[in-house]
Amino acid sequence: MKVIEGLKYTKDHEYVKLENGVGIVGITDYAQNELGDIIFVDVTVSIGSEVKQGDVVGSIEAVKTVAEVFSPISGKIVEINSQIKDNAAILNQDPYGEGWILKIEPSNQEELDNLLDSEAYSKLIGL
Repeated sequence: MKVIEGLKYTKDHEYVKLENGVGIVGITDYAQNELGDIIFVDVTVSIGSEVKQGDVVGSIEAVKTVAEVFSPISGKIVEINSQIKDNAAILNQDPYGEGWILKIEPSNQEELDNLLDSEAYSKLIGL
């Protein structure tokens, strides 16, 4: 189970990685492992829409379950990963790389302080 230092994590198993002032959002390695084979990702927000920290931004359908995806931060949606529409399994294969879900321009950097660092997230999942 990979937990990457430098990312911020939610208790619901999303991560956010800040790059050039934009938050890249996805699900953690732990989440994809717990879900099993992911077959469909439904992003329910659109580019340009504003979200608040904790808002549902989509859902992930796996063979045996469906899980909601929550926004780890507030801000404006600036990009949605088009690859995951045709190849949802990429979330299983590379959750921290090609398997990102969306990108958010943060509206409140202080919200990052409400999230878990890699050490705290590792404890949460029992590593």
